Amino acid sequence: MTSGRPTVLLVDDETRVLESLTRALDEDFQVITAESAEQGLDVLAAEFVQVVLCDQRMPGMSGVEFLSRVREGWPEVVRIIISGYSDPDDMLEAINRAGIYQFIHKPWRPENLLLTVQRAAEMQQLQSENELLNLELRAGVSELRRQVAGKRERVQRRELSDDRILRCADSPMAGVCQLADKVAQYDIPVLITGETGTGKELMARGIHYKSPRRDKPFVVENCAALPEELLESELFGHKRGAFTGAYQDRVGLFQQADGGTIFLDEIGETSPGFQVKLLRVLQEGEVRPVGGASPIRTDVRVLSATNRNLWCTVQQGSFREDLYYRLSAFALHMPPLRDRREDIPLLANHLLQEIAATMGEWVEGFTDEAMACLVRYHWPGNVRQLQNEIMRMVALGDGERLGVELLSDVVQVALETPPRDEAPILNGAAVPGERAMTLQGATGRGTLKERLTELEVDMIGQALRRHRWNKSRVAEELGLSRVGLRNKLKRYGLDGEGTS
Repeated sequence: MTSGRPTVLLVDDETRVLESLTRALDEDFQVITAESAEQGLDVLAAEFVQVVLCDQRMPGMSGVEFLSRVREGWPEVVRIIISGYSDPDDMLEAINRAGIYQFIHKPWRPENLLLTVQRAAEMQQLQSENELLNLELRAGVSELRRQVAGKRERVQRRELSDDRILRCADSPMAGVCQLADKVAQYDIPVLITGETGTGKELMARGIHYKSPRRDKPFVVENCAALPEELLESELFGHKRGAFTGAYQDRVGLFQQADGGTIFLDEIGETSPGFQVKLLRVLQEGEVRPVGGASPIRTDVRVLSATNRNLWCTVQQGSFREDLYYRLSAFALHMPPLRDRREDIPLLANHLLQEIAATMGEWVEGFTDEAMACLVRYHWPGNVRQLQNEIMRMVALGDGERLGVELLSDVVQVALETPPRDEAPILNGAAVPGERAMTLQGATGRGTLKERLTELEVDMIGQALRRHRWNKSRVAEELGLSRVGLRNKLKRYGLDGEGTS
């Protein structure tokens, strides 16, 4: 197959699953499907594939066995496995035998699946480019040093550029960036908060490359991606034989980042047991590999991020207060895109040029009507959603300017939502469900139970608007547990998107 898009091979014995996966990926990738591991191997022998995505439970050859064969025959292909199980032994076997890039747990969400495969394809492309560079660098040690120094300089120049986080002079993001520039110079922990897609990792990279540690490693770990046992091994390392599947010693990310910075994303998702171990590392400045007899000194600056209200989780008892203070010596909050609408034209035009160049297209810009719609939309997925929307528009467009007709149904439906007095707006999005209309207050008609229900919906709706859909704060104000609030939102059809 010939296509400017990366090629993804989907392997699953269920036709409906293959169809769902294809729908989620076919706009961005050239998709090939196979209904068995054997068919998948035949495809790999005949086609150039960048990413393989397969199910773990298949008749005949399992997903791990299939990906092990892929690793042997096509080691450059990035391997991803989908599983409804999260047994640590199975995961370790997949990591050691098949060298998988990522686990995707069932049930998966289309946007998360697409993001994972996009990153896998980008990594495969970078690996290919790196191999070509390695061939060129065999000229000698001096040439190698020169090119490595040049790469480091280019990376630092890119990360130090103000264009990395685009904003207007009067944008709420401008003040955040000024604070980040100040704190970057001091070797203290920083906690970055904000909704998904607001650029927390980008901010962390900017802090690292503006700090005295800029010449040392910057290491990233998503704490929500692995169970506690694997996360501890990933960060602190392990000794051979420490657990089933530990066939050799592993150097943890804290050791790899020695002298540099480690970025712990989704820190609020960690378990209490892991929090105790991380607190000790921060207090003592040393890590103890799993199964190791003695600690190892490390010099690492810790940056962390979460999309939760971490202080609320402390009050609820699910996050340690002493660890919270250790991580949040300095806190930065990334405003959501709906609160910095003045930045949207600048961001949209910049993303358009990057995306068009990547896709090999030439686009002059947006029509005035399309740009007005982009500015009006509430962007619950923030910059990441804006990027994907523009990517879709470029793929569908065939003119010099992208028009409003190219916007996705999600955006167009939201823009056509009636005003606040007809459908109340919570966190920038229309309240879903027919019960939304009762938020105007109790009607004064019906049985006592019906009128009490309307009053309860009205109170919850007002609290949601007041706290911008922050469910932790709403639950605290109404005297409910988070589980109790979640059940009521589901019962009354108010379970929309928002900040946890």
